Amino acid sequence: MDFVTTTSDPLWPSAATLLQSAPHPQRRNVGLLGISTFATSVTSRSAISTPRAIRSALTRYSTWSYSDMFDLADTMCLVDYGDVADPDGDGGSERVLEATKKFDPSLELRVLLGGDNAATWHGLRALAGGELANWGLITIDAHHDLRDGRSNGSPVRQLLEEGLDGHHVVQVGLADFSNSTAYAQRAHDAGITVISRDVLRHQTIEEAATHAMVVAGAGGRPVYVDIDMDAADRSVVPGCPAAAPGGLSADEMRRFVRAVTHGAQVRAIDITEIDVQLDSEDQRTVRLAALLVLEALVGLHRRQ
Repeated sequence: MDFVTTTSDPLWPSAATLLQSAPHPQRRNVGLLGISTFATSVTSRSAISTPRAIRSALTRYSTWSYSDMFDLADTMCLVDYGDVADPDGDGGSERVLEATKKFDPSLELRVLLGGDNAATWHGLRALAGGELANWGLITIDAHHDLRDGRSNGSPVRQLLEEGLDGHHVVQVGLADFSNSTAYAQRAHDAGITVISRDVLRHQTIEEAATHAMVVAGAGGRPVYVDIDMDAADRSVVPGCPAAAPGGLSADEMRRFVRAVTHGAQVRAIDITEIDVQLDSEDQRTVRLAALLVLEALVGLHRRQ
């Protein structure tokens, strides 16, 4: 896929200008790391780098938030830590761990760009550093991700088996005809809180984010958030192999990210399940993912 360039306008700074190689001493620093997993996906997919595509898509947007009437460039810095080499291969989890160890202590939030959902297992496991039992997890996802084996369909099960407490896991957006009796039972047995797509028809996405934070962050624990793009309606994320009609709107995805990152306990957020090769000509999936990065910065700004 070719990435469209934009004309330069000094009065319209691109969001890509937020990307820097080192923390800024006068700004709020957010780390950005690519974990481009794809090899163990349940659905065969391309190896094209999603993190690269999302970085490129940032050029399509400015740094000005009309909703909050402030400019991200005045207060925010996206510190780009590059991409982990071959996270799916032998020693991949160790390479992810080493990459996260390079995060500067000044970072207030870490944004991890998948890859498929296997990136969630890599990311939370690395950041928790052997203390998974002390973390909470929020997923916005059409699926439970509790499959057997090791794939993009198994990260939550793998994390539970390594010590994550299911009573501090909240799964938002679970869809009809995208799961099974067996995996729903696994979620129930593990103590996972489920906020299904049907429930979201009767409450706002902000209410769901607030409830998820109460459960996942109980006791003041740090929280990791997984944004699986296939929770969205297939019309807005054609680059997500498992997305189905009837999912969340692009606006709901944006509002959820903005709301959940407002929570000070959220230490990291990932964006997963995009196959760039499958995206539409107008790059709508990748462009939405880039907007979610910016929404996470707005959420951080609102922590003031």
